[in-house]
Amino acid sequence: MQRTESLSATRYELRFASLFDAGRGYAFPCDAEGGIDLAALSERARASLQQAQRAVGRDLMQPVVVPALHH
Repeated sequence: MQRTESLSATRYELRFASLFDAGRGYAFPCDAEGGIDLAALSERARASLQQAQRAVGRDLMQPVVVPALHH
């Protein structure tokens, strides 16, 4: 019998995919609505998030919330 996770234990990522290079982009841990706990991110991750947000429409697609691939 396989154990299943409860919905509350599901983890999510906010993903910014590259417009030009499949498989490239940024991913940040978030809640189901796409909210990111900035205090939990490292300084480098916060800088990367800001960079990704500025690049939407130029180099990156609009971000999407997806279940995290690994926990």
